[in-house]
Amino acid sequence: MKSKQLTLILIVTALMLAACGKQTAAIAPAATQAASGQEATQAESAPTESSQQPSEASQDCGTDSGEGCAPASERVDLTPPTFSNPTNVTNPLFPIKDLPSVILLGNVDGHLMRTETTLLPKTEVIEWNGQKVETLVSQYVAYLDGRIEEIAIDRYAQADDGSVWYFGEDVSDFKDGVVVSTEGTWLAGKDGPPAMIMPANPQVGDVYRSENIPGNVFEEVTVKEINVTVDGPHGPVTGAMVGEELHMDGSTEDKIFAPGYGEFWTGSGGDLEALALAAPTDTLSEPVPAELDTLTNGALDIFNAAEAEDWDSASATLESMNTAWEKYQASGNVPPLLAAHMSRALQALAGDALIPAVNAHNVGGARRAAVRAALASRDLELQYRTPAEIDRARFDLWVRQLLVDAAGTEPGPVLGDVRILELIWDRIGHTYEDADASRIEAALADLRTAADNEDLEAASKAAGQLEDILASVKPKS
Repeated sequence: MKSKQLTLILIVTALMLAACGKQTAAIAPAATQAASGQEATQAESAPTESSQQPSEASQDCGTDSGEGCAPASERVDLTPPTFSNPTNVTNPLFPIKDLPSVILLGNVDGHLMRTETTLLPKTEVIEWNGQKVETLVSQYVAYLDGRIEEIAIDRYAQADDGSVWYFGEDVSDFKDGVVVSTEGTWLAGKDGPPAMIMPANPQVGDVYRSENIPGNVFEEVTVKEINVTVDGPHGPVTGAMVGEELHMDGSTEDKIFAPGYGEFWTGSGGDLEALALAAPTDTLSEPVPAELDTLTNGALDIFNAAEAEDWDSASATLESMNTAWEKYQASGNVPPLLAAHMSRALQALAGDALIPAVNAHNVGGARRAAVRAALASRDLELQYRTPAEIDRARFDLWVRQLLVDAAGTEPGPVLGDVRILELIWDRIGHTYEDADASRIEAALADLRTAADNEDLEAASKAAGQLEDILASVKPKS
């Protein structure tokens, strides 16, 4: 695969995402949240018999069939790692320490997928092989058609030779407001050894297992190309690595890792996930463009206008948003996947016969679409604002989303909204003074209770109180 071919792949990705937006316009969002709001929680990580060295790990192929793996002689992950300064991750192809916020976009089984990967403001010590290894903790949240689909809490550390190792994840999959699976959860030192997620200096032909607990989790990566050039959000990115990943079921998918970004592109069959924006890698020095302010503020104005059924105002605002979007796109510096995402959001805000919104004078549809448009605009603002600022703005928008969903009849969407708020709070709670944080946490607890009781009226009341609190507090200076 040459660099021109990789460029073509990424262009095709953007086109497929745009096409997928049209295909899924008629699909109602699935309610996807846990009834209790509790995901898989790691057990005490005292070493067990399964906490062996990588070199002592089973050499058997971890696929279901026991076939398809590379020979052990090609693996570069069999030397036991040592960790003197594990949170100082300097590996350019997996720069988790210096990558606090990432947005990826894609499609799965014809549904639009969006993920947020966030480095959490904490570390976690894991005991393995007699070592106490401090790990970085990353939060992965996947949305399908705008509703929460999966959460993973991942743990990473860099070994002394520069390779990065994966110490486990807590996984929760959601459907209709309930955690339906925690399959794939594992912890180094409890379930098995850590796994190499990126070699220090990958070379063509290198093989490593990024998950290696046969019967539970298994992934084996073979490096196919190095020093490849790919198209990033703001232009060419050199030094990327292309790998083929073998899964436990015997299927494979292609992966690209790029300097400054880490995991950059994943594809298998018709399913795709591609990096749309990363901060601070894609941060720009100029202030937020006026056009993005128009988009964000316009979406919030439509949210309020729809509640008041002031459709003349809503229509006029939508027109000004489309004008601002055309002008911003003409600047020529818009990340392509986010551009497609924003265009879809504006189309949804106008609405159509299948999902009515502003043009159909549909209150609920217009308010939901306004939140989605504001979220898409905030994604673009991540180029200009800090991740904490964007997450605080997202927090406010999900409160609004909850107010709309609580006016419905199904508890699932509200449960999902509450869990998203809790996840974002894990990212931003430390940015508030203790007294203000306590007030917000108390309101979140009330929301959780109402959602768990499927009391939509109480949830709406608690969301309104949280909205009032947010308007009265400010983050630390």
